[in-house]
Amino acid sequence: MTPDIVFSFANLIVMPMWVLMMILPNWKVTRFLIDYKIIPVLLSIVYAIYILQAMLIGGTMDFGSLKSVMALFTEENAVLAGWVHYLAFDLLVGMWLLDQNKTTQINRWLMIPILLGTFMFGPIGFLLYIIIKTLKNTKS
Repeated sequence: MTPDIVFSFANLIVMPMWVLMMILPNWKVTRFLIDYKIIPVLLSIVYAIYILQAMLIGGTMDFGSLKSVMALFTEENAVLAGWVHYLAFDLLVGMWLLDQNKTTQINRWLMIPILLGTFMFGPIGFLLYIIIKTLKNTKS
């Protein structure tokens, strides 16, 4: 498979999961996918393959400076691995937020922008959850 096809595949498999998490978070299929981390596991396999290929092509990875990290992202396999890394970890954070919300009990309609923020901007969605959780806890 070409990196372009893998990129499209990775994007394609996360989209339905995010929709399920936002619209049907308690549906048994959604819960199964969350509980067993099916999509993140698949993405982790893809990540492992492409990060290994990037290392074989480009040698060691230097994370010691911004310039070194920028150089890493000039190799197609490393960029693809980086993108899959974002997809997998943002999805894991979204799943974790839903699991945490079992006890926090933030309104499901408020969880939609939190999850959307996590999907689109990772840490911003997480931060929004923490802020709403904190505000909710101070009112109790």
